[in-house]
Amino acid sequence: MSCPPIRNSLTSTPSAWAASTPSANWRARPCRKRGDAVAGTHVLLLRCSGPLQSWGVESLFTTRDTLREPTKSGAVGLLAAALGRPRGADLADLAALKMGVRVDQEGTLLRDYHTAGQDGYATSTGGVEWTNVIVTKRYYLQDARFLVALEGEDLSFLSDLQRALADPVWALFLGRKACVPGEPVWLADGLQPETRLEAALRGYPWLVPAARVRNGRRPERLRLVLEDLQGEAIRPDQPISFHERDRRYAPRRVHTSWCPCPERSLDEEVLPCSSPA
Repeated sequence: MSCPPIRNSLTSTPSAWAASTPSANWRARPCRKRGDAVAGTHVLLLRCSGPLQSWGVESLFTTRDTLREPTKSGAVGLLAAALGRPRGADLADLAALKMGVRVDQEGTLLRDYHTAGQDGYATSTGGVEWTNVIVTKRYYLQDARFLVALEGEDLSFLSDLQRALADPVWALFLGRKACVPGEPVWLADGLQPETRLEAALRGYPWLVPAARVRNGRRPERLRLVLEDLQGEAIRPDQPISFHERDRRYAPRRVHTSWCPCPERSLDEEVLPCSSPA
């Protein structure tokens, strides 16, 4: 079974947005002025792991697709939710971050069959309005694990994002609201100063627990998907606006390569267990 082909459209729905309305005790973190940036580039790492994930770029009408790895619109949606930004907020600072993904566990594709509209509904005149049954197909990734990296030049800004992931304003989801993380998105050592995107992805421990390695055998290599102006593939997932009435996305280029699977798993590393202050 394969996912339906993805067309090069710039009008797809956002891959992830954690909440549509803020709670009563809404505490969105204010947009911080740029500055205080440390020379060079820095990387923030996120873990996307859960029973189900769905990262769509062509989710129109009755078919809700998914890519095989997180989209940039999905990653920006996670960060915006952690910061508590409303849908209409400016995304320029988040969208400017360069993104890469390491696929630690590919997962399997699931097609979920939905029907809606079987029963009628009461009208204001006291009658019943009958509707036709609508059949939809929704695609998910099962048991996938991804290491997502975001590169920028402002270390202070990435530190703010790291703290927000540890204590998010709104709940975080892996592409759709039904897809909750199976493990924290926040990584204790996820902030990697003075490094580059690909180096951070290659050097971080494998996200699959050692106890889940079958017969002690690890894959020889892991797939990398890196944002690259000279990349061979185009993804329509560069977010411009998440506003409900003005959802806009631009294309971006990505390059796919491979890296050796790290020799150690993350659960074999000694890491701090507390969230950042």
